[in-house]
Amino acid sequence: MIALLLLALQGPDLETLRAADLRLATIGHRLAIANVALCDRRAPAPGLVIHTLDQYPTGEQPAARAIFRFTAPVSVEAVVPGSTAAAAGARADDGLLAIDGTPVPKPAKPPTSATREATLKALAARPADQPLALTLSDRSVTVAASPGCRTDFELILGPKMTAEADGTTVRIGVRFLERYSDTEVAAVVAHELSHNVLHHRDRLEAAGVKWGVLSEFGRNGRLFRRTEDEADQLSVALLHNAGYDPRAAARFWREHGGDIDGGLFRSRTHASSKDRAAAIDAEAARIPAGAGRTWTPPLLATRDQPLD
Repeated sequence: MIALLLLALQGPDLETLRAADLRLATIGHRLAIANVALCDRRAPAPGLVIHTLDQYPTGEQPAARAIFRFTAPVSVEAVVPGSTAAAAGARADDGLLAIDGTPVPKPAKPPTSATREATLKALAARPADQPLALTLSDRSVTVAASPGCRTDFELILGPKMTAEADGTTVRIGVRFLERYSDTEVAAVVAHELSHNVLHHRDRLEAAGVKWGVLSEFGRNGRLFRRTEDEADQLSVALLHNAGYDPRAAARFWREHGGDIDGGLFRSRTHASSKDRAAAIDAEAARIPAGAGRTWTPPLLATRDQPLD
C-alpha cells in the first residue's frame, strides 16, 4: 500500500509509489505462493494490492481521486501480473464492494489505515483453498483459489534502509527498491517472511523479551540473534522454492551489506554481513540435488518450540 508518510505527494509521485507497491507485491506474492507448503498459517493470495481513499488526508483526496479514480472507497491499487486475480480480469483502479458477498468495511475518518487493514483481514479470513467472489464497481469476477503464506507486504517510506516483520506483515523500506534489483530485494523479503513462517514474533513475546535499546543485551540479545540467524537460514529454502538463486542472497550481503548493517555500528542482534553471506552459502550447499521446488529444511520443525 502507499503509506501515510508520503500522502502529501501528488501527480507522478503517486504513480511512482504505485509501481513500487506493485513491484514489492510481485516479489512477495511469488515467495508466498511458492512456499505455501511450508506455511501453517495460510490465506488467499489472489495478487491484489488494496488501498483505500480514507488512508489519504482530506486535503490530498482530490489528487488521489485524480490518479487512482476511486470509484469506491476501497479500491484495487494494482494487480500482480500472472496472479489469479489478473487471470480473472481484476484491474488497477477497480472499486471493491464485497468479498464473497460480504460488503467491505465502511470508510473511517481520514487519514487512517484502519479501513484497509480491516479489508485485508476480511480477505485473509476467507478459506485459502476456495475461489473468491469479488463484487467490483461495474462487474463481478470469480478468482480461482490461490493459497499462500498468510503475510501482507507493505512499503516503508523514508530514507532509512529498514525491513521488519511482525507475524502478519512484512514491511520493506522503499530505498531497497530504489537501489537494488528484484533478486536482491527478494533476499531481504525472504528473510523477513522467514520470521513470520517461523512464528518468531509470537515466540519472542512468549519468551518475555524486551524490544528497543534492551534488545541487544543479555538474554534478549541472544534470542533476537537466534531468530535473525534462523531467518537467514530459512530464507535459503524460501528463495530456492520460489525459483530464485539463494547464492544471490549471499552475494547481496557481501557486496551491499555494509550499506545496510551499519558496519562497526551494526546492531549486535544480527551477524556481520560477511558471516551472513557465509551462512547462507553453507545452507544453500545443503539443498539436496534434485530437491525440486518444495524443499522443506529441518529447521521448520522447530517453529513451535519455545525460544530459550
